[in-house]
Amino acid sequence: MIDEDKVVEISRKLRVIMVGADRSVHGGVSAVVNNYYEAGLDKKIELLYIGTMVDGSKIRKLAKAIQSYVKFLFQVAGCDIVHINMASDSSYYRKLYFIRMAKLFHKKVLIHQHGGDFQNFYYRDNSEKGQERIRINLNRADKMIVLSASWKEFFEKLIPADRIEVLQNAVKIPENCEKDYNNQDILFLGRLCKDKGIDELIDAVCELHQEFPKVHLYLGGVWEDEELRQKAEQYAEFITFLGWIGSREKNRMLRKCSIFTLPSYFEGMPVSVLEGMAYGCTVVVTPVGGLQTIIKNEENGILVDRKSKDSLKDGLVKVLNHTDKKQKLGRNARKTIRENYEIDRNIEKLLQIYQQLVEV
Repeated sequence: MIDEDKVVEISRKLRVIMVGADRSVHGGVSAVVNNYYEAGLDKKIELLYIGTMVDGSKIRKLAKAIQSYVKFLFQVAGCDIVHINMASDSSYYRKLYFIRMAKLFHKKVLIHQHGGDFQNFYYRDNSEKGQERIRINLNRADKMIVLSASWKEFFEKLIPADRIEVLQNAVKIPENCEKDYNNQDILFLGRLCKDKGIDELIDAVCELHQEFPKVHLYLGGVWEDEELRQKAEQYAEFITFLGWIGSREKNRMLRKCSIFTLPSYFEGMPVSVLEGMAYGCTVVVTPVGGLQTIIKNEENGILVDRKSKDSLKDGLVKVLNHTDKKQKLGRNARKTIRENYEIDRNIEKLLQIYQQLVEV
């Protein structure tokens, strides 16, 4: 059993290089990393963050990748642990250099697996030989962090189970979060694309508006599908596009809206849903990835079927005009975050994982 006070004291001496998407990027990994910084992880250890990818043109992305490789090469010799934030597809391939270089320098490697599409990437997008290469590369890691028990079960097929730790995403709990549950404002935060269920969401809200004229959908994110953008713009009367919003505006919208929805086709453990719950929103989501563990239907949120406009609509109807139910679910959601997904507890466990790595 590790003494937590000793862990924190010792971990101050640890030098960790953390690798992942640039902190300015619009996405889940950057949200997790920024939460770590806001919660003071960089005060507990010597933390160097190296961003490997930025939004923008291909030339800008290539320049950032080259810059990150060079910076890592000059810094890796002096660190104890290389903490690699990885998803699937291009994210996986970008991180192979860092894994191999870290092992060349005999450093401890921690892969932090994000995103919800790695299973499809492994089975659908790779031949048997490609799958073997993925297993070889993942087995170079000394430890792997996954976001839920279901993801642990999947990755146990690829690497030894004793190397895998479940560390669920977490967020800071806002103080004095008063909310008007009488309104019918719905908030979505994330990439605006088909995989996030935006098509079904627009259709559901359009039908709901006929029955609930005060319903209003706010979309925070960046459009990745031009047809969906044009479709949403037809309903500007009750669908507002916010763009990608910063922390202050995001917090304001989370306080304003009584309902938060994310009808994704797949997820890891979306920080946006945790934030919605922390602000006491009633969440209406699909049971994908870590959300299967977090959300108990009709207790701290509403679960709806993937890729189903009708199921999403029915889920929203259950709470739109029921203030007491919204309030109950919202308060239970906030309690769930406080008890299980608060960022300080997450950091404590991460520090324990770091300490275990250097003690081996």
